[in-house]
Amino acid sequence: MDYAYDVYKKNCPTRLVLDRLADKWALLILIRLGEKPIRFNQLRREIEGVSQKVLSETLRSLERDGLIGRAVFPTVPVTVEYSILPLGRTLVDTAQALTRWAEANVESILAAQAAYDARTGAAA
Repeated sequence: MDYAYDVYKKNCPTRLVLDRLADKWALLILIRLGEKPIRFNQLRREIEGVSQKVLSETLRSLERDGLIGRAVFPTVPVTVEYSILPLGRTLVDTAQALTRWAEANVESILAAQAAYDARTGAAA
């Protein structure tokens, strides 16, 4: 049976995918892994601000979704390396475009927020 997915329907499973991809940590991880396979601690160092717990949970979720892979090497201590899978690779360009857009437009957004706050007396 064919099912017509519609993200505007509340029970559509595509919303779960959008939730995952709307997460800043997931986007940053996908972009980093799109460059090369990386170990957990290197990811943690390169993605400033992410906690060990959040990084671990996000990696697990991305692995469950089939976007990244996890390889364990029998070293002492054990080495764990993450890499992008073909499905995840299809998202890297889109994720990079979003981050480039954010970097290019953050000043305009901050100015708009300041103008709004001054006009309304609101502060975020």
